[in-house]
Amino acid sequence: MKVSMALLILLLAAACTGSQGISFRSSRRPCCSKEMFHTRKIPEFRIQGYLHTASSCTHRAVLVKLLRGSVCVDPEQRWFQEYLRKQKKSNNTST
Repeated sequence: MKVSMALLILLLAAACTGSQGISFRSSRRPCCSKEMFHTRKIPEFRIQGYLHTASSCTHRAVLVKLLRGSVCVDPEQRWFQEYLRKQKKSNNTST
């Protein structure tokens, strides 16, 4: 009886921590409001990396990390699509 109660408590604790971990990770991704979007092309040498916003955000966006801060970009912009193609191409040739 004591063993089964201990296992039940352990399972409940694991379930609670697991669900909190998932919500914690999803809340770490910021969303971009329409006013936050950067509309001009960003030179490739300034881009340090990028992160797609969560699917739960109102606007689809990519958070582009620059040397000084980050900006929101529409992932459908032509210049960003070209940047992604170049990144994919350079990753394929470097392997």
